[in-house]
Amino acid sequence: MKVYELQSNAGIDALKLVEKPEPKPQAGQVLIRVRATSLNYRDLIVAEGTYNPTQKYPLIPMSDGAGEVVAVGEGVTRVKVGDRVAGIFFQDWIYGQLTRQKMKSDLGSGIDGMLAEYIVLHQDGLVILPAHLSYEEGATLPCAAVTAWHAVVTKGNVSAGETVLLLGTGGVSIFALQFAKIHGARVIITSSSDEKLARARELGADETVNYKITPDWEKQVYELSDRTGVDHVVEVGGAGTLPKSLQAVRIGGRISLIGVLSGRGEQVDPLPILFKSLTAQGIYVGSREIFEDMNQAIAQHQIKPIIDRVFGFNEAQEAYAYLQSAAHFGKVVIQVNS
Repeated sequence: MKVYELQSNAGIDALKLVEKPEPKPQAGQVLIRVRATSLNYRDLIVAEGTYNPTQKYPLIPMSDGAGEVVAVGEGVTRVKVGDRVAGIFFQDWIYGQLTRQKMKSDLGSGIDGMLAEYIVLHQDGLVILPAHLSYEEGATLPCAAVTAWHAVVTKGNVSAGETVLLLGTGGVSIFALQFAKIHGARVIITSSSDEKLARARELGADETVNYKITPDWEKQVYELSDRTGVDHVVEVGGAGTLPKSLQAVRIGGRISLIGVLSGRGEQVDPLPILFKSLTAQGIYVGSREIFEDMNQAIAQHQIKPIIDRVFGFNEAQEAYAYLQSAAHFGKVVIQVNS
């Protein structure tokens, strides 16, 4: 079978297509013919070696993928041949709290990921795809969608009439927009592109802010929230945007810390968290239980993930480069087996 490996931490150039024997499922395991995978910002920093400084190579990258079950090992009862499935991000995080041991089971870093024609996973590390989704759409769910659901719904408990601030129009933010709207929330979203902001409005965004035109976007968000501040912030920027998010959120509000798109390592003044009695929560994807709860809502509301572009399997490096360019709106997908 064909499989991509990162052979070092030299970035996209280290991604090489190689031949490997097709794996065989053992007891409790499932053989999946991968049909599509999707990229996250995490995949870029894994390739650069900054996600996990002790990362071992070679590594099959990418946490997110969907496909069909083609064989099962002895004792498999959760899925059967022919089922359409996606792998969960942390293969060992089924329910409850995240632990250090569960963190070692992350696809595409702790263990080999999904960018291969076939992959073997334990039956416990799989979910059934919502029936109305294609494999390409299903492949977008394991990281970005689960993260957004965890932030907005599982821990955020967003409710009708509340206001949610989303930063940018990447995968997590667009899923968060869709999830916030089905719960009746008001959404403010930022971008440096008026074209992307127009597309966000088509998806239900109530207010938009171009942070390139308005560098002090936190002030505009404050005005757009009746000079009170927003109830929730889905913070994907990191140290570069967190101080502004702390200004944009209301007293007693909530910030979900998810990404580091604007960098990390800068000092952040903790006083606004104290003075405003804020809840700041770290969101590191989610469990299988959270994934399955999200899938029920996706099926009930017939939500369709927003895919910007689909690349062929032989275009994996181009897909990485496209994500790196930040030109995308929503998700970037690689079709593995058509």
